[in-house]
This record gives sequence, C-alpha cells and structure tokens, in this order.
Amino acid sequence: MTAQVDVLTAGYVGQRVASSVTLVRDGDVTVVVDPGMVASRDRILGPLRDLGVDPDSVTDVVFSHHHPDHTINAALFGQARIHDFWAIYADDVWTDRRVVHHPDGWSLSPSVRLLATPGHSDQDISTLVETADGLVVCTHVWWTEQGPATDPRGASQDELHQSRAKVLALRPALVIPGHGAAFVPSGQTPD
Repeated sequence: MTAQVDVLTAGYVGQRVASSVTLVRDGDVTVVVDPGMVASRDRILGPLRDLGVDPDSVTDVVFSHHHPDHTINAALFGQARIHDFWAIYADDVWTDRRVVHHPDGWSLSPSVRLLATPGHSDQDISTLVETADGLVVCTHVWWTEQGPATDPRGASQDELHQSRAKVLALRPALVIPGHGAAFVPSGQTPD
C-alpha cells in the first residue's frame, strides 16, 4: 500500500510568509501537514474541495514544529488528531510520545510516519510518505530548495545539518520544504 500526496499550498517567505501545506491520503488516514499561515484560508480549503476532501474527514494534522506560521489554521480540521514531536492530541486526551527520538519514526499508517529532525527548532519532525513514485518528505530542515544553507532562525545548526543528512540518506524522490515548492534533491541540495 502506498499513499498519495498533494501540495495544497506551496509556501513562501519574504515580506509575506506562508507555510507549505500538504495533504496525504493513505487508506482511511487523511493527513494535513502544517496548516499554517496562508494568504487566505481558501488557499487550504479550495484545493481540498477540488480534491473532494471535506475538512471534517481529515483524521490527522501534523505540526512540523510549533511556530504559528505552521500551525495557525489547525482548527479548520475539527475532527483530526494533532501530532507533534511530544504527543498525539485528540479532544481532551494527550498521548505522550515520550520524546524518544525513535530511529525509524512514529507510524501514522502503513505508508506514513513521523521522524524527529531537530535543527530549525528543537521540536522539529518530518513527515515521511511512501508513494508509488518513491519517498516524499514534508520537512522544515529546508525552507526552500535553496536552503538557506544556514537557517537564520535555527535552534542548532549542527542538529540541522545532521537532520538534513538523515533525510538525504533516505533517498527521497521529492522534498516538500517548509516555505517553498516541492523539489527533487540533488548534489546542489544544501546539507
């Protein structure tokens, strides 16, 4: 079984900022990654509607980290469990992940897992999705395809470079960065 990935909004950063918002579907699991700042909520809801996905059918929301530009629109998905590096949150239940950096990540479905990738913040996780075209990684270890090589808001440049190496070692077919268009990693990808 492999999942399907659709970028709802390709993020950007500059005078204005938007997170890259991604939809992942794997069987009964429907995930939205980083429902953060966008020019209007229709930049999330419109593409969902076009794909035939009702916001109430979203089962899971993943925060790559806790900056508002990646979390601010989570309430659009009132039925979803929320995932971060600490726990899974559903209604009034907090299920602790024990913050152990499990080397293989935490599974959301047969084709979707979360992996600790600190660096931009101490709490960063990446969403790894096995698709028919190969591994897709939604991550903030890169803001865009160009990097930046040094994260100006990074918590730890050493951890960031280690996390980038960890992601590149997985040989992803596609990377969806925190604030840019999806890209195919190459020898030019900042590590």
